[in-house]
Amino acid sequence: MLTVAALYQFTAFPDPAALRAPLLALCEEHGLKGSLLLAREGINGTIAGTREGIDAVLAHIRALPGCASLDWKESPAGEMPFGRMKVRLKREIVTMGEPEVDPTAGTGRYVAPEGWNALISAEDVVVIDTRNDYEVAIGTFEGAVDPGTKSFREFPGWWRDNAARFAGKRVAMFCTGGIRCEKSTNFLIREGVEEVFHLKGGILKYLEEVPEAESLWHGACFVFDQRVSVGHGLVPGGHGMCHACRRPLTGEAERHPDYEEGVSCPACIDEYSPEQRARFRERQRQVALAEDRGERHLGPR
Repeated sequence: MLTVAALYQFTAFPDPAALRAPLLALCEEHGLKGSLLLAREGINGTIAGTREGIDAVLAHIRALPGCASLDWKESPAGEMPFGRMKVRLKREIVTMGEPEVDPTAGTGRYVAPEGWNALISAEDVVVIDTRNDYEVAIGTFEGAVDPGTKSFREFPGWWRDNAARFAGKRVAMFCTGGIRCEKSTNFLIREGVEEVFHLKGGILKYLEEVPEAESLWHGACFVFDQRVSVGHGLVPGGHGMCHACRRPLTGEAERHPDYEEGVSCPACIDEYSPEQRARFRERQRQVALAEDRGERHLGPR
């Protein structure tokens, strides 16, 4: 059994490029795979491997400036959910496009999973899902507002267009693991919202700790690896993935005429050119050939 660790930490890294090589080397030494992002604002990512390897890399990250209090979420995996190990340099560890937003300067009030149901059931609270539309489509909290955003970068514009709808309300926000809420709650505070809350540890922590019989979560939670989705107890949710657009697939979508394995699905059928589709078909052909040889094709991502 392998361990999957999802982590993030907002902290000031004056020279993130200097951190990349040692971190990548340690991950490769222990056979870990996944993706880590480094930026001046901190670190974010998900890694998978043996218990020993995960512990070694987490210890390394916690020794970095400002990372001693690093928090992370773990879940088991029966097989490796990633094809390779990547450590990348980025402008932001989660892209919002609002330069003034700084979670280290303050965020909304954390609410532990055991207190979340009571908060979001209150009449004076509006609950906002900060994730992308395709994530919300397969699962969300009871009564949550879906902004319908295709990327996190669209969230500030959506809020400014809709803020008047929520005047006088306390705002509770949530996302997969908490990182998007660190930014979105700081953003709302800067926009003048007085009472802002967010789910500590995100949906993943809630699904891990709150019994299904008491849960206000409906559906599955999209995750950014080959598990695609998880449910209560972090059990894999049974969704497939479109390897063209990386969106989750239901059985109905896989039976749709617009679905072609590795090439298209109903959600992305109009999003790529014929030339791109041709490349996707070739990639899928290589995947099939690798499987026939008993190998794993890593693909382009």
